[in-house]
Amino acid sequence: MARPIVALLTDFGLTDHYVGAMKGVLLGLCPDAVLVDITHDIPPHDVVTGAIELAATWRFFPAGTIFLVVVDPGVGSARRGIAVEAGDYRFIAPDNGVLTCVLNDVKPKRVVELTERRYARPTVSRTFEGRDRFAPAAGWLAKGVDLAALGRPLPTVVRLDVPVPQITGDSLVGEVLRVDRFGNLVTNIDRRMFDQFRGAGALRIEAGGHPVERLVSTYADAPAGAVCALFGSTDHLEIACNGESAGRRLGLGRGAPVRVVRG
Repeated sequence: MARPIVALLTDFGLTDHYVGAMKGVLLGLCPDAVLVDITHDIPPHDVVTGAIELAATWRFFPAGTIFLVVVDPGVGSARRGIAVEAGDYRFIAPDNGVLTCVLNDVKPKRVVELTERRYARPTVSRTFEGRDRFAPAAGWLAKGVDLAALGRPLPTVVRLDVPVPQITGDSLVGEVLRVDRFGNLVTNIDRRMFDQFRGAGALRIEAGGHPVERLVSTYADAPAGAVCALFGSTDHLEIACNGESAGRRLGLGRGAPVRVVRG
């Protein structure tokens, strides 16, 4: 029988004890679990980036993987903790929209609120529910407990208003959703929408008012230091600079407008 996989995504970083404490709780409940770090470098409290990074990752894990997602600026408040089954996967997270992009891609089968106290630690810290409520819930799922046992069913969950690109006349208008560690500006324009829009004519691409001279297949297709556009590993349009940070070169970040213009 395959060992259960729990994949962790947080904004905790690795300087402090937080990630290690959650892993300790998980392994205390399910010593056979395989723990995988997606990232712990989500900017603090940045739920939108957490949602986007999770969406770029979850499909590549084996069926049955449990995702423990803790980007939780509302920790200790009245916001709910939830467990969600979607596709062949299960997710434990605060109900603050961090699952939005996943649930936009695949309809949830079951959603429960984490209300059953026996599946949390005996004392729940108001400042560290990742350790005391969310990690135990993931650990019990890995141990074989059914998702429905964790709490009462919920009809809806919180959704973020993640920007979507729009076609206006001869323009496809999107925006930068994230800047990766290489300085690439990753937009919300996916390849399918781009191909539907482009037609047979020439295209111009602008990022924050800056012209992007070339659309390439890979970074090395552009001359060193040249700004270019391409489709990255998530099949979304990126603005990049070969060997440099496009974000620094253009002075752009999340929310910067990106336009693709016909003709």
